[in-house]
Amino acid sequence: MDSLITASARSLASGDVLGALKHVALRDDPPALALRGIAMARLGDFPRARELLRRAARGFGLHEELARARCQVAEAEVAMAMRDFAAPPRALAAALAVMEAHGDYGNALHARLIAARKFLLLGRLEAAATELSRLDIRALTPSLAAVAQLAAAELAMRSLRPAQARSALAHAHAAATRSGVPELLAEVVEANAALQRPAARLHGGDAMSLDEVAALLASGTLVLDACRRGLGSRAAWRSLARRPVLFALARILAEAWPGDAGRDLLIERAFNTRRPDDTHRARLRVEIGRLRALLKGLANIEATPLGFAIRPADGSSLAMLEPPIDGEQASLLALLSDGAAWSTSALALALDASQRTIQRALAGLEAEGRVRSIGNARTRRWLSPPLAGFTTILLLPAALPLE
Repeated sequence: MDSLITASARSLASGDVLGALKHVALRDDPPALALRGIAMARLGDFPRARELLRRAARGFGLHEELARARCQVAEAEVAMAMRDFAAPPRALAAALAVMEAHGDYGNALHARLIAARKFLLLGRLEAAATELSRLDIRALTPSLAAVAQLAAAELAMRSLRPAQARSALAHAHAAATRSGVPELLAEVVEANAALQRPAARLHGGDAMSLDEVAALLASGTLVLDACRRGLGSRAAWRSLARRPVLFALARILAEAWPGDAGRDLLIERAFNTRRPDDTHRARLRVEIGRLRALLKGLANIEATPLGFAIRPADGSSLAMLEPPIDGEQASLLALLSDGAAWSTSALALALDASQRTIQRALAGLEAEGRVRSIGNARTRRWLSPPLAGFTTILLLPAALPLE
């Protein structure tokens, strides 16, 4: 490695991006292209950065597979910053395998962190948890440790584990302080603020924080969650998000608890009709049977002279959670708040609305920055925005003995 490449790399490591560019701005050899690409990413010009990193990867020969792998990892992070998820995951996995084979464990950990954050942004929470579990946080630099802890905190918040989220944010704050990166400290502050915001409200009651929602679910109370569209108690959970009729029936029964709900009321609200007949009553019996089977172990659905009543198992109480905000978009935002990726057809089914209505609502929310989309056309999916901004901090494309 020549003196200009070394000087440019040292400038990048110290945060002097413009100084790094001065050393390699007129050079087109692969190491210089890689450094220019990382510098442009630091400056926020992601399209140019990705182009330079691709040219650098092509420029490295077959005998320089480790350098190519580092460029591919850097390009994957730039693509993630651009929210471009078109690249297949096997490309990043292949680069990770090359780094581990050559003993470049620092950059390999970086690649694993990119994969975990990508899964988190895509709404694949289980895959993100798997990747995060493979990370050795102690081996990460302070800046990357802060990013990893922010990702762990968001995963915990999406999974209704506020105690773990708070612990991860405390570690993220300590790591961000050691790193001295202001952007990371700002993200930790924003994530802490998100943890304090109302997560839901009791039906007919006050707003509840994430801690209060988690405590309610852990108390043994049967909870009908109108935010996530399901019922749960402790570790048991029954999702009704894609079964709108059963959810509507469960909600009516929960609103009537400890009393019962009349058959005509159940038919009118669940089937959206004002003139119930014998066919609707027959359908009601079928749907109640399906709901009874789904809730087995959590609650019983009993027939009464008037209609039906829900009886939580073991004589426990029942509570219903609603979105923390009012308005037509409240249910849509509540569904997306779990971090999972939804198609417009699935949202329309869950909310019992037309797909065009959902598309119009999503377009308005996206313009306000309250939701985000990934993919195009039929592969487009919708998610809530990440709780943290995920600062992009690219590693150097070569391991340098900085003094």
